[in-house]
Amino acid sequence: MAQEAYQVIARRWRPKQFDEMVGQEHIVRTLKNAIESNRIAHAYLFVGPRGTGKTTTARIFAKALNAEGGPQVAPDDSTPISQAIMSGSCMDVIEIDGASNNGVDQIRDLREECQYAPTQGQFKIYIIDEVHMLSNQAWNALLKTLEEPPAHVKFIFATTEANKVLPTVVSRCQRFEFRPIPDEKIIERLTHIAQADSIQVDDGALKAIARMADGGMRDAQSILDQLISFCGNDITEAKALDVYGLAAPAKINEIVQAIAIADYQKLFAAIEEIAAEGRDLYRVLMDIQSRVREAMIEAIRSGGSTDSLGTPLTAESLTRMLDALQSGESQVRSGLSQRVNFEVALLRAVDQSRTRAIDSVIKELSNLAAGLPQDAGQKKIETPQAPASQGPIPPLGSLPALSSSNGPKGKALPPASPPRGPVARATGIDTEHPEGGDHPGGPTEDEWNRASHTADEQPDDGEADAPEPTLRRADEFDSEKYGPGTEEFKTALEAISDDTEHLLTELLRIDFKYVEEVNPDVLK
Repeated sequence: MAQEAYQVIARRWRPKQFDEMVGQEHIVRTLKNAIESNRIAHAYLFVGPRGTGKTTTARIFAKALNAEGGPQVAPDDSTPISQAIMSGSCMDVIEIDGASNNGVDQIRDLREECQYAPTQGQFKIYIIDEVHMLSNQAWNALLKTLEEPPAHVKFIFATTEANKVLPTVVSRCQRFEFRPIPDEKIIERLTHIAQADSIQVDDGALKAIARMADGGMRDAQSILDQLISFCGNDITEAKALDVYGLAAPAKINEIVQAIAIADYQKLFAAIEEIAAEGRDLYRVLMDIQSRVREAMIEAIRSGGSTDSLGTPLTAESLTRMLDALQSGESQVRSGLSQRVNFEVALLRAVDQSRTRAIDSVIKELSNLAAGLPQDAGQKKIETPQAPASQGPIPPLGSLPALSSSNGPKGKALPPASPPRGPVARATGIDTEHPEGGDHPGGPTEDEWNRASHTADEQPDDGEADAPEPTLRRADEFDSEKYGPGTEEFKTALEAISDDTEHLLTELLRIDFKYVEEVNPDVLK
């Protein structure tokens, strides 16, 4: 007697009813309502990642449509037509592989065959898997039939790459998005399978399987099948990690914490350990990204920062860290030296987590700066205080007339009446022969104060005799007389006190171009 062939878990535990589907409740509900209300479309497009139940749902839907007694939400699995549909041998449910039957000739044959009535069921149903592999010529041959098929024909298309399907095809179908199955539901399903098959699997191993499956139930079941072959009836987390080259969650958390606190010795020690154990560095990088993402979401929910990684980090820093890790994926996966690229990706993550965006820095500096205007159109400049060792800054009326390259372009201060000394002064002090004072080459503070009061108390009688102030272009001045290098220019610069020169050159960034005597009243 021949021994019955072994059937893998993914086939033995394949759902046969809508209620057995896991993680696609929104699709199950829609299809059930369509059957109950008799609003069945002529074409459906199932889109989603691999192993999420697209082909299985298509078979269950076809079985429900061709069930005995009309379309039923829960058809009897023991009937011959139900068994034939689930096994793929029903003549009225034709499954086509779009990858190997993608030519225009195959589609023409399909278009001719669909004109014939079904033999067993109520509908003739075509299930085309990997439909994005069909050529444009094949689609063009099917478009007219797809838009207006015979009443007994239904099309169900399945694909993992919906972007490659022609928009004219998508517009003729009802599109269903299959979601990645959450890890919790995968673990729940695997636990049920393990109990039914008398397999001992600890929680750590189940979490590792769900993490590797990445949202695909078929992948999770295939991994469990392989672990049973390797470990027998007792599967532990350590064995699962060894088989697939994964790092333990504690090790992943240790690496992430080393990145967060910029502990390079701890980081490289962890890298050396996982490399010596033969772990898959690309898979480790994915797990690191997942842990950083969890911390980033936690920081956002808590108001902008988190200390779950051993040090306070803002959501901005965690975002930059995650971006650096993602930028190194391709190099780690396909680079010549996987370990070197892995180390570089982690070092970049350390560096990026400690940097700041220039716009945020400017914003903080703007908020901290003193004397900023409140209104957008207001301009306010506060004269900085001179160091105590240099004494007070002289009044503006006593400064020599100097033009700055940073000032208004082509503008100069108007000239005044002939001065006493080389430069006109509002105070009347002759700066060419100063007498005493705290500043070398300048008057004392008392002299500045007396001169200021004298200038303020001057009568207005002389204003009529003063020349009319005028504005002249900078290129109208005699550079040979007033420009740099001339005696007038040197004399004027020597007359400026140290604190005034500090104010002009260091704080206001003045660049002296020429010198001319001006009316002090215009300055005031």
